Parts: sequence; structure tokens; C-alpha cells
Amino acid sequence: MSFSLDSAFGIHPYALGVRNARSEILASNLANADTPGYKARDIDFKSALSQAMSNVNPNAVSLTRTDAQHISASSTVRVGNELYRVPLQPDTGDGNTVDLNVERENFLENALMYQTSMEFLNQKIGQLNRALKGDQ
Repeated sequence: MSFSLDSAFGIHPYALGVRNARSEILASNLANADTPGYKARDIDFKSALSQAMSNVNPNAVSLTRTDAQHISASSTVRVGNELYRVPLQPDTGDGNTVDLNVERENFLENALMYQTSMEFLNQKIGQLNRALKGDQ
């Protein structure tokens, strides 16, 4: 009987990678809220996740193995499909499209979803660990 970590963990390792990339973009938006001409960016989570799962993207970020005993990482996250956010308010004159309330809300929602996937993975790892040890 074969066993695959991809089937055990499901979509969550990929979701973590995309959520991480999105949090960096949203943090950049928050950091540049007062920068004249800065355009708020985001990613389409659904399309980025499907691209990460298909592993067919030329603009991928992958983990580097520094030791032959390290487990190779097969999941990659596409970060090259950033979109510009359409502002809810008219331009204030400096060309900046960051709305702090929208960015904070998106950042917090993304952080909660990241935490949810992390909790799911922790539970799965705990179950696998108990199965390997024979604990009930």
C-alpha cells in the first residue's frame, strides 16, 4: 500500500504558500500607504492556488535543499500574477490607491485563513505521528 503526503495533507500546503505570498503583498500595501503614486496590489487567491497545485508555472518560488538528507519540496507558489486593486474612494491627488481599512481587513482575513490551514496541518501531522507510533 502506497502512501502520499500530498493526499494526506490535501490542499493546505499549497494554500499556506499562496497565503504567505499574499500576506507579503498586503503588508507591502500597508507599508506604502503614504507613498505618493503607490498602487495597491493583491493576488487572485483562487487562480494562484490552482496554479500552485498544478506546478506548471515559470515564475515559481521553490525551496532550496542545503543538505542531501533534506526532503525535497514539490510545491511551488506562483507570485507573478499580482493585480492592482481598484480603489473604493476617488483619487486623493497623490496617486496612491491604498485604503488602510480595506488592506487591514484583507490582511487580517488572510492571517486567519493561514492559521486555519496551519491548524489543519498540525492535526494531520499529529494523526500521522500517532499512527506511526501505534498510539490511539
